[in-house]
Amino acid sequence: MSEEIWTIRRVLTWTTQHFEKKGVDAPRLTTEVLLAHVLKATRVRLYVDLDRPLEKEELAAFKALIARRMAGEPTQYLTGVREFYNRPFKVDARVLIPRPETELLVEAALHALPKDGPGTALDVCTGSGCIAISLAAERPQATVLATDLSSDACALARENAQALGVADRVSVLHGSLYTPLPPDARFQVVVSNPPYIASGEIPGLSAEVRREPRMALDGGPDGLVLLRQVIEGARRVLVPGGLLAMEIGETQGPAVQALLQAAGYENARVEKDLERRDRLAFGTQPVANQPRG
Repeated sequence: MSEEIWTIRRVLTWTTQHFEKKGVDAPRLTTEVLLAHVLKATRVRLYVDLDRPLEKEELAAFKALIARRMAGEPTQYLTGVREFYNRPFKVDARVLIPRPETELLVEAALHALPKDGPGTALDVCTGSGCIAISLAAERPQATVLATDLSSDACALARENAQALGVADRVSVLHGSLYTPLPPDARFQVVVSNPPYIASGEIPGLSAEVRREPRMALDGGPDGLVLLRQVIEGARRVLVPGGLLAMEIGETQGPAVQALLQAAGYENARVEKDLERRDRLAFGTQPVANQPRG
């Protein structure tokens, strides 16, 4: 990009073509999001002001973001925000970037929480806190606990809970899975989007995904290490009839359903995402049997 006059129109056209040539996903959308971020404007506003020239400082800031995006840095880390369940969540290199399919996990968990009464939910491997916070925001009388092994992720989840007005009902606890919980803690819903990518597959992921925390991606040799632990542990903390809801990898459906059945859950099942890929797994705590352990 030379030192000529660059209007919003020209910047959008040039950058979109540049991203297309370099194989950047969603080149036009990425361009709009980054430029709107630099200009502190909405994407709609860009089209209202197509002929507005960029100031020298604005152009320099935008060029810096282009360079970082081309180096493989995810767009959401560059802007510092990701929309999830109609709310803006702060995201950075401390946490996994929330995905649209995880909103389906929130939907499922909400069905198991009372709309007009108190409820209790646990979010294991909370990351940015997007699941826990969404549950609390959608169920005003619910109390939600969230855990994460990363102290950095816990700090960011607390920031998000405060910013989105649910910090009084979302407690973020640092530690592995169920370890930080009070001994008498019981929940109507346990929800988790744990690391589920097999260790050997991580080097083959896109440059953008490999910029996300490995701790949030690596599910061990078969991708099922954390899923097994989430499944076993939930039996100890779910109330009778309580729901376990998890996000899984698209090839893991049969294995996870077998794990749920072996652990003693009722109605163990796997459901697909909007692209018809196995993505969600569920099990119900038996009403007649006592939890294991």
